[in-house]
Amino acid sequence: QVQLMEAGGGSVEVGGSLILSCEARNIRSYCMAWFRQAPGKEREGVASISRLETPTYADSVKGRFTISGDYNKKSAYLQMDSLKLDDTGTYYCALVRRSVCPPTFNADDYEDWGQGTQVTVSS
Repeated sequence: QVQLMEAGGGSVEVGGSLILSCEARNIRSYCMAWFRQAPGKEREGVASISRLETPTYADSVKGRFTISGDYNKKSAYLQMDSLKLDDTGTYYCALVRRSVCPPTFNADDYEDWGQGTQVTVSS
């Protein structure tokens, strides 16, 4: 069974930065992504990465967030800069057990999920 271990998150002021990490266990080839969900809103994709592809980002975070992967550690990181109030939410690491990411940020396409970590941006 694949396990996803998330770390990072916390509270920061507008314009600040945070980094999230996700480590996968019991997996070989994968695509890893970050989703987020704000209260009262649907879960939305933020960024995805696999060994074979360049990263993909949601329009709302392009130029501010950077996803990177360490395939030796089976980990992915989400560097979040210039944070905005709208970035507040629970961030989830998600994984597809394939070396190519799904073409869209459809949560139903992802097979394994982390427990979520809270990111709060305040003014």
